[in-house]
Amino acid sequence: MTVASVVCALAPSIAVMMIARFVQGFAGGWAMVIGRAVIVDLATGAQLVRVLNVIAAVGGLAPIVGPLLGAVILQLSHWRVSFWTVAALGVAMTVAVLGVVPETVPRAERHGGGLRVFARAAREVLSHRRYVGYVLVSGSSMGAVFAYVATSAFVLQSMNGVSPGLYSVDFAANAGGMTLAALLAARLAGRASTRKVIAVGQVAGLSAGIAMLVGAIWFDTPLLVALVSFFVLMTAQGLIGPNGGALASAEIPEHPGTGSAVLGFVQWTAAGILAPIAGLGGEHTAVPMAVLMVTCIALSVFGLVLARPQAARHAPATR
Repeated sequence: MTVASVVCALAPSIAVMMIARFVQGFAGGWAMVIGRAVIVDLATGAQLVRVLNVIAAVGGLAPIVGPLLGAVILQLSHWRVSFWTVAALGVAMTVAVLGVVPETVPRAERHGGGLRVFARAAREVLSHRRYVGYVLVSGSSMGAVFAYVATSAFVLQSMNGVSPGLYSVDFAANAGGMTLAALLAARLAGRASTRKVIAVGQVAGLSAGIAMLVGAIWFDTPLLVALVSFFVLMTAQGLIGPNGGALASAEIPEHPGTGSAVLGFVQWTAAGILAPIAGLGGEHTAVPMAVLMVTCIALSVFGLVLARPQAARHAPATR
């Protein structure tokens, strides 16, 4: 990823840039998957839920810091400096991995890997009903969030006349709500049922989606409705996404890497597919986005129902 970022910074043409950007994203995906797998190796139960929520809270700062940093770089320097900044972060991450992150897989449990091994492991994890349910919980919620990310600028700026500066403040506030919700979920791990925490987030997110849909269809998307709905949706994501991912990982401790890969694939595929669909209404209507918000949270609720414990089983308190 670091090398690809350097190539982006030095790219002489758009073709080179596109290839380097693909490599950058492809390589960065490895870190996301393996990082989550390492956590699953090191933590279980309430501790796993707590740690993943803390990481989600820290990650929630990225939507605040990233755009602001990028804007400052573009105002003070050249766009290529953005890629040099990413390359520097890549170096810092590499040093951190080499100096701090341990090897968490015992030598006796290591294997050669390969696509055939991955395919077999993927079939195994996808045969777990509760794992699939929790993946649906987290992935669908991610889809709702990216429907917001893709169209919130149109709704607030084009339809309601919000200035770019105020939009940035609102975007940061929504990301902050998600961060605080994830920290709250981390505090509740081991004290309250994680499934109930997810359900609270789903009720809040579904309410926000319905309010947005009603406002979009009958009231031309009032500014107050949009602001409140977006904040509630993003805050709810802090309760749904990390907890859903934690419970999914807890269901398949024997395949932490594969489980993490499938979860990440579903999340980012949902984000990539739904984001452009949400913008089909252009600058004139928020109905497609609101429909996606409601549909995605409803699918998340279905995932939680699918992942309900068997009547004969006594699930741990954190489940």
